[in-house]
Amino acid sequence: QVQLVESGGGLVQAGGSLRLSCAASGSIFSWNAMGWYRQAPGKQRGMVARISSDGGTNYADSVKGRFTISRDNANNTVYLQMSSLKPEDTAVYYCNLYRLPYNYWGQGTQVTVSS
Repeated sequence: QVQLVESGGGLVQAGGSLRLSCAASGSIFSWNAMGWYRQAPGKQRGMVARISSDGGTNYADSVKGRFTISRDNANNTVYLQMSSLKPEDTAVYYCNLYRLPYNYWGQGTQVTVSS
């Protein structure tokens, strides 16, 4: 089994920055990708940023140039550095680990950006 624990969410003013962390534990012997998804009230969960096991990254168009995903392999931790935050970035952010054929999710952390 895999456990994912997020931290770093909170309330920030527009234009500010936050860094989210996701610590993975359990049966972590290989994975295909880790990433961050978000879900705002009344909207579907969508991909924000993802990093593959070979280091390749993907970002949603809405966050390109503002968010950066990175990883610490030694500590099985993935980070999401968020800058120039906008009110529309307000959502619950979920950490995801994809290991064929399963998806694992964290419990989510709230990010609220005030205008």
